[in-house]
Amino acid sequence: MHMNEEKGTVASTVASKLKDYQQLMKFTLSFTVVFSSVISYLLVPGISFDILSVLLLFVGGMLVTGAANAINQIAEKDTDAIMKRTAKRPVASGRMSVDEAATFSVLAAVFGVFIIGLWFNWVAAGISAFSLFLYGFIYTPLKKVHSIAVLVGAVPGALPCLIGWAAGDPELGIGGWVLFALQFLWQFPHFWAIAWVVYEDYSQAGFKLLPSAGGPTKYAAVQSILYCVLLIPIGVLPYVFGMSGMVSLVIVALANLMMLWQCVRLFREMDLKAARRVMFSSYIYLPVVLLALLANKMQG
Repeated sequence: MHMNEEKGTVASTVASKLKDYQQLMKFTLSFTVVFSSVISYLLVPGISFDILSVLLLFVGGMLVTGAANAINQIAEKDTDAIMKRTAKRPVASGRMSVDEAATFSVLAAVFGVFIIGLWFNWVAAGISAFSLFLYGFIYTPLKKVHSIAVLVGAVPGALPCLIGWAAGDPELGIGGWVLFALQFLWQFPHFWAIAWVVYEDYSQAGFKLLPSAGGPTKYAAVQSILYCVLLIPIGVLPYVFGMSGMVSLVIVALANLMMLWQCVRLFREMDLKAARRVMFSSYIYLPVVLLALLANKMQG
Protein backbone atom coordinates (compact mmCIF):
# COMPACT_ATOMS: atom_id res chain seq x y z
CA MET A 1 0.00 0.00 0.00
CA HIS A 2 2.83 2.34 0.96
CA MET A 3 4.56 1.71 -2.40
CA ASN A 4 1.32 2.43 -4.28
CA GLU A 5 0.97 5.71 -2.42
CA GLU A 6 4.55 6.66 -3.37
CA LYS A 7 3.89 5.82 -7.02
CA GLY A 8 0.73 7.91 -6.89
CA THR A 9 2.63 10.85 -5.40
CA VAL A 10 5.41 10.62 -8.00
CA ALA A 11 2.87 10.40 -10.82
CA SER A 12 1.01 13.40 -9.42
CA THR A 13 4.24 15.42 -9.12
CA VAL A 14 5.31 14.55 -12.67
CA ALA A 15 1.84 15.43 -14.02
CA SER A 16 1.90 18.74 -12.15
CA LYS A 17 5.38 19.58 -13.48
CA LEU A 18 4.39 18.71 -17.06
CA LYS A 19 1.34 20.97 -16.71
CA ASP A 20 3.63 23.78 -15.53
CA TYR A 21 5.88 23.40 -18.58
CA GLN A 22 2.81 23.29 -20.80
CA GLN A 23 1.73 26.63 -19.29
CA LEU A 24 5.27 28.04 -19.48
CA MET A 25 5.48 27.47 -23.21
CA LYS A 26 1.80 28.49 -23.71
CA PHE A 27 1.14 25.22 -25.53
CA THR A 28 -2.14 26.22 -27.25
CA LEU A 29 -0.71 29.52 -28.50
CA SER A 30 2.53 27.84 -29.60
CA PHE A 31 0.54 25.14 -31.43
CA THR A 32 -1.39 27.82 -33.35
CA VAL A 33 1.86 29.58 -34.29
CA VAL A 34 3.55 26.38 -35.45
CA PHE A 35 0.41 25.34 -37.36
CA SER A 36 0.86 28.35 -39.67
CA SER A 37 4.54 27.47 -40.09
CA VAL A 38 3.81 23.86 -41.10
CA ILE A 39 1.03 24.86 -43.54
CA SER A 40 3.33 27.50 -45.08
CA TYR A 41 6.01 24.82 -45.56
CA LEU A 42 3.51 22.53 -47.28
CA LEU A 43 2.43 25.39 -49.57
CA VAL A 44 5.93 25.70 -51.09
CA PRO A 45 5.87 24.51 -54.73
CA GLY A 46 7.53 21.12 -55.08
CA ILE A 47 7.15 20.22 -51.39
CA SER A 48 5.01 17.16 -50.77
CA PHE A 49 3.74 15.85 -47.43
CA ASP A 50 6.47 13.97 -45.57
CA ILE A 51 5.54 12.96 -42.05
CA LEU A 52 9.10 13.12 -40.68
CA SER A 53 9.74 16.62 -42.05
CA VAL A 54 6.37 17.87 -40.79
CA LEU A 55 7.02 16.41 -37.32
CA LEU A 56 10.52 17.86 -37.10
CA LEU A 57 9.33 21.31 -38.22
CA PHE A 58 6.53 21.06 -35.67
CA VAL A 59 8.87 20.02 -32.84
CA GLY A 60 11.53 22.59 -33.74
CA GLY A 61 8.91 25.30 -34.03
CA MET A 62 7.25 24.36 -30.73
CA LEU A 63 10.62 24.48 -28.94
CA VAL A 64 11.57 27.93 -30.32
CA THR A 65 8.08 29.37 -29.72
CA GLY A 66 7.96 27.80 -26.26
CA ALA A 67 11.34 29.34 -25.44
CA ALA A 68 10.08 32.80 -26.52
CA ASN A 69 6.97 32.40 -24.37
CA ALA A 70 9.10 31.33 -21.40
CA ILE A 71 11.25 34.48 -21.78
CA ASN A 72 8.03 36.49 -21.89
CA GLN A 73 6.81 34.94 -18.62
CA ILE A 74 10.14 35.50 -16.88
CA ALA A 75 10.13 39.18 -17.89
CA GLU A 76 6.48 39.64 -16.91
CA LYS A 77 6.32 37.53 -13.76
CA ASP A 78 5.45 40.50 -11.54
CA THR A 79 2.75 41.87 -13.82
CA ASP A 80 1.41 38.35 -14.51
CA ALA A 81 1.00 37.92 -10.75
CA ILE A 82 -1.42 40.85 -10.48
CA MET A 83 -3.62 39.91 -13.44
CA LYS A 84 -6.43 37.37 -12.94
CA ARG A 85 -5.89 35.82 -16.35
CA THR A 86 -2.18 35.12 -15.77
CA ALA A 87 -1.73 34.87 -11.99
CA LYS A 88 -1.63 31.05 -12.07
CA ARG A 89 1.23 30.85 -14.55
CA PRO A 90 4.14 28.81 -13.09
CA VAL A 91 6.73 31.62 -12.74
CA ALA A 92 4.22 34.27 -11.64
CA SER A 93 2.73 32.00 -8.98
CA GLY A 94 6.15 30.91 -7.68
CA ARG A 95 5.69 27.22 -8.56
CA MET A 96 8.68 27.49 -10.91
CA SER A 97 11.85 29.48 -10.29
CA VAL A 98 13.20 32.02 -12.77
CA ASP A 99 16.37 29.91 -13.10
CA GLU A 100 14.38 26.81 -14.03
CA ALA A 101 12.32 28.73 -16.60
CA ALA A 102 15.48 30.35 -18.03
CA THR A 103 17.21 26.96 -18.31
CA PHE A 104 14.21 25.56 -20.17
CA SER A 105 14.19 28.60 -22.47
CA VAL A 106 17.87 28.30 -23.40
CA LEU A 107 17.71 24.54 -24.00
CA ALA A 108 14.45 24.74 -25.97
CA ALA A 109 15.77 27.60 -28.13
CA VAL A 110 19.08 25.84 -28.90
CA PHE A 111 17.48 22.46 -29.69
CA GLY A 112 14.67 24.07 -31.70
CA VAL A 113 16.99 26.20 -33.85
CA PHE A 114 19.36 23.27 -34.44
CA ILE A 115 16.55 20.90 -35.42
CA ILE A 116 15.32 23.39 -38.04
CA GLY A 117 18.86 24.22 -39.19
CA LEU A 118 20.14 20.66 -39.49
CA TRP A 119 17.04 19.06 -41.05
CA PHE A 120 15.92 21.95 -43.26
CA ASN A 121 18.35 24.86 -43.69
CA TRP A 122 20.03 27.65 -41.73
CA VAL A 123 17.94 30.39 -43.36
CA ALA A 124 14.81 29.02 -41.66
CA ALA A 125 16.78 28.47 -38.44
CA GLY A 126 18.15 32.03 -38.54
CA ILE A 127 14.66 33.50 -38.99
CA SER A 128 13.50 31.36 -36.03
CA ALA A 129 16.27 32.74 -33.80
CA PHE A 130 15.53 36.32 -34.96
CA SER A 131 11.82 35.84 -34.25
CA LEU A 132 12.57 34.61 -30.72
CA PHE A 133 14.87 37.60 -30.06
CA LEU A 134 12.33 40.10 -31.39
CA TYR A 135 9.46 38.65 -29.35
CA GLY A 136 11.31 38.00 -26.10
CA PHE A 137 13.65 40.98 -25.89
CA ILE A 138 12.07 43.79 -27.95
CA TYR A 139 8.28 43.30 -28.05
CA THR A 140 7.90 42.06 -24.44
CA PRO A 141 9.49 45.09 -22.69
CA LEU A 142 7.96 47.50 -25.24
CA LYS A 143 4.42 46.51 -24.20
CA LYS A 144 4.72 48.78 -21.16
CA VAL A 145 6.22 51.68 -23.09
CA HIS A 146 4.06 52.35 -26.14
CA SER A 147 1.25 50.83 -28.21
CA ILE A 148 3.72 50.56 -31.13
CA ALA A 149 4.57 47.26 -29.40
CA VAL A 150 1.70 45.72 -31.39
CA LEU A 151 3.41 46.72 -34.67
CA VAL A 152 6.73 45.30 -33.43
CA GLY A 153 5.06 42.14 -32.08
CA ALA A 154 3.25 41.55 -35.36
CA VAL A 155 6.63 40.85 -37.02
CA PRO A 156 7.59 37.78 -34.92
CA GLY A 157 3.89 36.90 -34.97
CA ALA A 158 3.99 36.63 -38.77
CA LEU A 159 7.50 35.20 -39.14
CA PRO A 160 6.32 31.58 -38.61
CA CYS A 161 4.90 31.75 -42.16
CA LEU A 162 8.30 32.84 -43.46
CA ILE A 163 10.09 30.20 -41.34
CA GLY A 164 7.87 27.46 -42.80
CA TRP A 165 8.30 28.75 -46.34
CA ALA A 166 12.09 29.09 -45.89
CA ALA A 167 12.24 25.48 -44.66
CA GLY A 168 11.08 24.44 -48.14
CA ASP A 169 12.49 27.37 -50.13
CA PRO A 170 15.57 29.01 -48.56
CA GLU A 171 15.60 31.60 -51.34
CA LEU A 172 12.37 33.02 -49.86
CA GLY A 173 10.17 33.23 -52.93
CA ILE A 174 7.19 35.59 -53.19
CA GLY A 175 4.76 33.04 -51.69
CA GLY A 176 6.42 33.24 -48.30
CA TRP A 177 6.14 37.04 -48.26
CA VAL A 178 2.47 36.90 -49.27
CA LEU A 179 1.71 34.57 -46.35
CA PHE A 180 3.80 36.79 -44.05
CA ALA A 181 1.77 39.85 -45.15
CA LEU A 182 -1.55 38.07 -44.52
CA GLN A 183 -0.59 36.97 -41.02
CA PHE A 184 1.05 40.35 -40.25
CA LEU A 185 -2.07 42.39 -41.05
CA TRP A 186 -4.42 39.87 -39.41
CA GLN A 187 -2.72 40.39 -36.08
CA PHE A 188 -3.84 44.00 -35.60
CA PRO A 189 -7.58 43.38 -35.24
CA HIS A 190 -6.72 40.14 -33.43
CA PHE A 191 -4.42 41.81 -30.84
CA TRP A 192 -6.64 44.84 -30.37
CA ALA A 193 -9.75 42.72 -29.83
CA ILE A 194 -7.94 40.78 -27.08
CA ALA A 195 -6.60 44.03 -25.56
CA TRP A 196 -10.16 45.41 -25.62
CA VAL A 197 -11.63 42.36 -23.86
CA VAL A 198 -8.96 42.28 -21.11
CA TYR A 199 -8.43 46.06 -20.98
CA GLU A 200 -8.84 46.34 -17.20
CA ASP A 201 -6.24 43.65 -16.53
CA TYR A 202 -3.83 45.11 -19.08
CA SER A 203 -4.14 48.69 -17.83
CA GLN A 204 -3.64 47.53 -14.24
CA ALA A 205 -0.41 45.82 -15.33
CA GLY A 206 0.71 48.90 -17.28
CA PHE A 207 0.42 47.35 -20.75
CA LYS A 208 -0.21 49.83 -23.57
CA LEU A 209 -1.52 47.75 -26.44
CA LEU A 210 -4.55 49.60 -27.75
CA PRO A 211 -3.81 52.28 -30.39
CA SER A 212 -5.34 55.11 -28.34
CA ALA A 213 -4.28 56.25 -24.87
CA GLY A 214 -7.97 56.40 -23.95
CA GLY A 215 -8.31 52.62 -24.18
CA PRO A 216 -11.30 51.02 -25.98
CA THR A 217 -12.36 53.98 -28.16
CA LYS A 218 -13.84 54.59 -31.60
CA TYR A 219 -10.28 55.28 -32.79
CA ALA A 220 -9.21 51.74 -31.83
CA ALA A 221 -12.20 50.30 -33.70
CA VAL A 222 -11.43 52.42 -36.79
CA GLN A 223 -7.82 51.19 -36.76
CA SER A 224 -9.07 47.58 -36.72
CA ILE A 225 -11.33 48.34 -39.68
CA LEU A 226 -8.44 49.88 -41.65
CA TYR A 227 -6.22 46.81 -41.21
CA CYS A 228 -9.10 44.55 -42.26
CA VAL A 229 -9.56 46.69 -45.39
CA LEU A 230 -5.83 46.25 -46.15
CA LEU A 231 -6.27 42.47 -45.81
CA ILE A 232 -8.73 42.39 -48.72
CA PRO A 233 -6.25 43.19 -51.57
CA ILE A 234 -3.53 41.12 -49.85
CA GLY A 235 -6.00 38.21 -49.87
CA VAL A 236 -6.07 38.37 -53.69
CA LEU A 237 -2.28 37.98 -54.00
CA PRO A 238 -2.22 34.18 -53.50
CA TYR A 239 -4.46 33.97 -56.59
CA VAL A 240 -2.28 36.43 -58.54
CA PHE A 241 0.86 34.39 -57.80
CA GLY A 242 -0.71 31.01 -58.53
CA MET A 243 -1.03 29.85 -54.92
CA SER A 244 -4.82 29.91 -55.03
CA GLY A 245 -7.64 28.77 -57.30
CA MET A 246 -11.05 30.39 -57.73
CA VAL A 247 -12.64 28.46 -54.85
CA SER A 248 -9.87 29.29 -52.36
CA LEU A 249 -9.88 32.91 -53.61
CA VAL A 250 -13.58 33.14 -52.73
CA ILE A 251 -13.01 31.50 -49.31
CA VAL A 252 -10.19 33.94 -48.47
CA ALA A 253 -12.30 36.90 -49.66
CA LEU A 254 -15.27 35.78 -47.53
CA ALA A 255 -12.98 35.33 -44.49
CA ASN A 256 -11.64 38.87 -45.00
CA LEU A 257 -15.16 40.28 -45.33
CA MET A 258 -16.23 38.42 -42.16
CA MET A 259 -13.35 40.03 -40.23
CA LEU A 260 -14.16 43.45 -41.66
CA TRP A 261 -17.85 43.13 -40.80
CA GLN A 262 -17.09 42.19 -37.19
CA CYS A 263 -14.79 45.21 -36.85
CA VAL A 264 -17.51 47.47 -38.30
CA ARG A 265 -19.94 46.03 -35.75
CA LEU A 266 -17.39 46.80 -33.02
CA PHE A 267 -17.27 50.43 -34.24
CA ARG A 268 -21.06 50.64 -34.19
CA GLU A 269 -21.72 48.83 -30.91
CA MET A 270 -18.58 49.68 -28.89
CA ASP A 271 -19.02 46.95 -26.28
CA LEU A 272 -17.30 43.82 -24.95
CA LYS A 273 -19.63 41.48 -26.80
CA ALA A 274 -18.63 43.03 -30.14
CA ALA A 275 -14.93 42.91 -29.19
CA ARG A 276 -15.29 39.21 -28.36
CA ARG A 277 -16.87 38.60 -31.77
CA VAL A 278 -13.83 40.18 -33.44
CA MET A 279 -11.53 38.07 -31.25
CA PHE A 280 -13.28 34.76 -32.02
CA SER A 281 -13.57 35.64 -35.73
CA SER A 282 -9.81 36.20 -35.79
CA TYR A 283 -9.22 32.75 -34.25
CA ILE A 284 -11.30 31.18 -37.04
CA TYR A 285 -9.81 33.32 -39.83
CA LEU A 286 -6.26 32.01 -39.96
CA PRO A 287 -6.89 28.24 -40.12
CA VAL A 288 -9.69 28.77 -42.66
CA VAL A 289 -7.45 30.85 -44.98
CA LEU A 290 -4.36 28.63 -44.66
CA LEU A 291 -6.30 25.37 -45.08
CA ALA A 292 -8.17 26.79 -48.11
CA LEU A 293 -4.80 27.55 -49.76
CA LEU A 294 -3.45 24.09 -48.85
CA ALA A 295 -6.57 22.36 -50.17
CA ASN A 296 -6.11 24.21 -53.46
CA LYS A 297 -2.49 23.04 -53.74
CA MET A 298 -3.40 19.43 -52.95
CA GLN A 299 -6.15 19.46 -55.59
CA GLY A 300 -3.73 20.96 -58.11
